[in-house]
Amino acid sequence: MNVKEIKKVYFVGIGGIGMSALARFFRAQGAIVSGYDRTETALTKKLAEEGMNIHYTDDVALLSKDTELVVYTPAIPKDHTELNWYKNNNFPVYKRSDVLQWITESLHAITVAGTHGKTTISTMIAYLLRETGYGCNAFLGGISVNYQSNYWSSERDTAVIEADEYDRSFLKLFPDVAVLTAIDADHLDIYGTVEEIEKAFIQYTKNIKPGGILLVKHGLHRSAELTASNKLTYSLSDHAADIYSEHLMQRQGGYTFDVLGKGFTVRHLHLNIGGLHNVENAVAAVAVTQLLGIDPEKVRTALENFRGIKRRFEYIIKTDKTVFIDDYAHHPEELAALINSAKHLFPNRKCVVAFQPHLFSRTRDFADGFAKSLDMADEVLLLDIYPARELPMEGVTSKMITDRMVNPVHSIVSKEGLIEYVKNNPLDMFITSGAGDIDKLVTPIKEILEAK
Repeated sequence: MNVKEIKKVYFVGIGGIGMSALARFFRAQGAIVSGYDRTETALTKKLAEEGMNIHYTDDVALLSKDTELVVYTPAIPKDHTELNWYKNNNFPVYKRSDVLQWITESLHAITVAGTHGKTTISTMIAYLLRETGYGCNAFLGGISVNYQSNYWSSERDTAVIEADEYDRSFLKLFPDVAVLTAIDADHLDIYGTVEEIEKAFIQYTKNIKPGGILLVKHGLHRSAELTASNKLTYSLSDHAADIYSEHLMQRQGGYTFDVLGKGFTVRHLHLNIGGLHNVENAVAAVAVTQLLGIDPEKVRTALENFRGIKRRFEYIIKTDKTVFIDDYAHHPEELAALINSAKHLFPNRKCVVAFQPHLFSRTRDFADGFAKSLDMADEVLLLDIYPARELPMEGVTSKMITDRMVNPVHSIVSKEGLIEYVKNNPLDMFITSGAGDIDKLVTPIKEILEAK
């Protein structure tokens, strides 16, 4: 389909972070956009304010019966009444990934894939392209703090797209520039084995358009099998990579550094968000700007004003008295990077981490890894597992993690118990983490800490 000619679109699961970006894209094209989601959220309220008609009951009487396109997410259950009505009545029904495929086929596409870092890097790239005046259409898996959105448009026929490995949807994309950040075990409920995940990421790099470029993190497992004709590697500081940082210094909860690559140098960069992993993410994003020929001075100015992504090492409070960080980390590697970065930036503060595991299957598969990562904290508070799309699994609880921890300073708490802990304990560095609904506690925790 020609996405620019579609005038009426219906989304089943419109409130998802990836779905909402597509909904905003069609709305920006002048299409009438409507849809269903299970619950009202801050994001669906924003979509309604932007002119989209959204309801929260699975009811055929409420759906659009003259839509030209129906888009759904794999997270929608197979017995969903509205989705099945559209299918049974021969409407054009497509997954979100199909629509992103059409976009990559019609635009100059920069896609970012990997089990970690893809939201931050894709947002950084899209932000830098917008702020330097180059321009792009952005389809992101997180909310940019600078713009309070996961989508923006441009007259330039360039798209920056977060490439999601869940349900193998990223294999439908055809990038001109493909970024690959990590190939770690995840989504074993979908892939079954680590080898299958690795094969999928290798296939992702085979979809690059002729003459396109692969930018891949230096030292990835099976990187020799990533056989793109134009392949560059990036790293935080390894000079064996094609692109890396130098002269890295910590500065007021952020960093200064240079980025060196083949044929370019961008000096005196300032990144005002925490986390050494975010410096490495910035190396990748800056590299893409240089591949596009953007003036390094414009990149330097833009990066200093980058404020990050909601729930990615997001400073909720940062004062001499208290640091409160909220993060989406829901994989052991992400959790380790989060805690390590926080302790590196604030070495003299007690690091207390409240973590909500996401999915029974992920907890079962990575309990040892979660325990090892959480052992890095000074104290750990675990919430119950957030089930998302899964039913409970016998014997799989948060206790699977605590049973494997070496650090004895841990406890399993309810959400109410977590709030009581914050009220009754001194906290000079506190972290909330997880991909479930722990973010709903961020505002009340912030209010308690600010009142102390």
